[in-house]
Amino acid sequence: MPKVSNVKYSKGYQGLIVWQRAKELVVLVYKITEKFPKSEEFGLKSQMRRAAVSVLSQIAEGYSRRSIKDKKHFIEISIGSLFEVESDTEVSKDLGFISENDYEILVKKKGEVGYLMDRYYKSF
Repeated sequence: MPKVSNVKYSKGYQGLIVWQRAKELVVLVYKITEKFPKSEEFGLKSQMRRAAVSVLSQIAEGYSRRSIKDKKHFIEISIGSLFEVESDTEVSKDLGFISENDYEILVKKKGEVGYLMDRYYKSF
């Protein structure tokens, strides 16, 4: 029978606080956009969700890269997706799809994730 190594494994990208907060953003976006009108199923609702998931996915993909240049590249893409979420949030509020309270919650979480992404980027 093969011997199991005692090597300790890191938590990977899941251990990154920026990834954890980005995941919280995804959950928020999904819950808040659930209230969008049916007419937005393939419009703003879908776009906002895809942008939020992209924030999370790009952090994970960047984590897997070996070169600092590649890591930074994926963080930059993630930041771009974060700004898409912000822009979509603004439009959603203006169209009356989200409440003022939900808007404030999303803006606060976006700010938190943005701050952590900036710190993560500068750590390389």
